[in-house]
Amino acid sequence: MDISAETLVSRTVLADILGITVRRTNQLVSEGVLDKLDDGMYELGPSVQAYIRFKSSDAVTEADKAVARAKAKAEADLKTAKSNIATLEAAELEGKMHRSEDVAAMTENLIYTIRGALMALPGRLAVDVAAVSTPVEAQLVIKREVYKVMRELASYRYDAARYEERVRDRMNWDSMEDDGE
Repeated sequence: MDISAETLVSRTVLADILGITVRRTNQLVSEGVLDKLDDGMYELGPSVQAYIRFKSSDAVTEADKAVARAKAKAEADLKTAKSNIATLEAAELEGKMHRSEDVAAMTENLIYTIRGALMALPGRLAVDVAAVSTPVEAQLVIKREVYKVMRELASYRYDAARYEERVRDRMNWDSMEDDGE
């Protein structure tokens, strides 16, 4: 038997050749993918070509859907990231959150203040300690000055305005207008 593009085959043979079920062959006929002749036979060549076109367009469609899904996910992730950044910047401006570099700089300023106060003690105490006659009196003079420094340090408080000023300087922002712009 010679097989050519015009060879006529039954739906069972066509299903075997295409690697599908007879039921799927009937579905493809009803979907307009395959053409059945009036006598219930199928032309082998055109049927195989139509099936290949159908499968390759189906594969392209699936690939396009996968690309579209990936693109939509990437866009959603980008919007989420931008939203998170905006939320964090707003919290920073409101003084509810601080960047680590700002906290480090403000802590460094506090340490320099402490260092300065401690370094000034010998100069402030030298005359007073030299003027007393007993070690107990010298101890009281030194203790009083140390407590004074400790009270100054204990009164240190978080200053939201200083943090806000630092953020604005870092971000090169001008002061916000009172009219809400």
